[in-house]
Amino acid sequence: MPLPLRRCALLLLSALPATASAQPPAEAIWYIRNDSAGIQSFAVNASRITIIAPQAHSIDSSGTIRGGIDPRILAIAKQHGVRLMPLVMNPGFDLGILHHIVTDRTARTASARSMAALCRELMADGIQLDLENLHVSDRDAFTAFAREAADSVHAAGCRLSAAVVPRPDDVRGALPYHHYMSDYWRAVYDYKALADALDFLSYMTYAQHTGGTTPGPVAGYPWMEASLRYVLAQGVPPEKLSLGIPAYSDYWFTDYDERTGSRSRGVDIDYPTVMGIMRAAGGVPRWDPVQRALVGMWERHGVYEHAWIEDARAFKEKLQLVRRHKLRGYSVWLIGSEDPATWAIVGPVAR
Repeated sequence: MPLPLRRCALLLLSALPATASAQPPAEAIWYIRNDSAGIQSFAVNASRITIIAPQAHSIDSSGTIRGGIDPRILAIAKQHGVRLMPLVMNPGFDLGILHHIVTDRTARTASARSMAALCRELMADGIQLDLENLHVSDRDAFTAFAREAADSVHAAGCRLSAAVVPRPDDVRGALPYHHYMSDYWRAVYDYKALADALDFLSYMTYAQHTGGTTPGPVAGYPWMEASLRYVLAQGVPPEKLSLGIPAYSDYWFTDYDERTGSRSRGVDIDYPTVMGIMRAAGGVPRWDPVQRALVGMWERHGVYEHAWIEDARAFKEKLQLVRRHKLRGYSVWLIGSEDPATWAIVGPVAR
């Protein structure tokens, strides 16, 4: 007697291999500095990290790379099978250094060769360009530089990626601040051309507000989603895009200097510290359902302070964008500044 149709269907489905549409595990990139907080967190949570990306190397105008990774980071990565992807940055995001590198043929070639040499020296999985603050007039020169660097790094057996500043649209804005941000930070990146030349892009969807702006979210959900939709609409394949997720928070307060007087000041701050400051002052954060982050405002001696806080719940909300748009994964700035509860959300990664 034949099996019931429903049972037959279930048996057939269980015998089939996983379909090509099944989404692979998200690639988890965490940025790290040579500091004790980051190294301690890396040691505890290495099983939840695919790639560790140290910000420890800078490049000068001649194309020479300097710096070094703390040996503890290298040891932890080796012990746990975490791939290594050092960043190469223009120190202080110096405009002049980066302009010279991308426009001078000799410096450009030397830079590409230096990156290949660094890759071989560290036996790294790849190198990531963290080159920021460049005028939009150098847009094509930057793309040409990335192509040459990719050829050199690929020949050394490594991948090459770039961390790029996001934008939600092509609108330059009306205020001088908006002009500056567009001309020197956002518009210089030809996302599609860079994605074609490089292995992937880490799309830095954070720093929506900074210490130099009015208080606001580190990465408000609407702004972050608009920026993601924009870059995908430019033709960047989802599998070549790693979504930037902040693990740090921002805190604004009134500072005083005898020479300059009082002024509002904002700083990047880690989760435990900002929560401690707020609680000591009697502040209570609230969840903003639109921006999908915690926000706090509290009084200290009659003057109000503000914080936008990236906790585990905010991280979880942003992580949904990775899955919804089937991106390759996410890139987190900065390990050691996160809400410890975040690690329970991301879980271990496949090796």
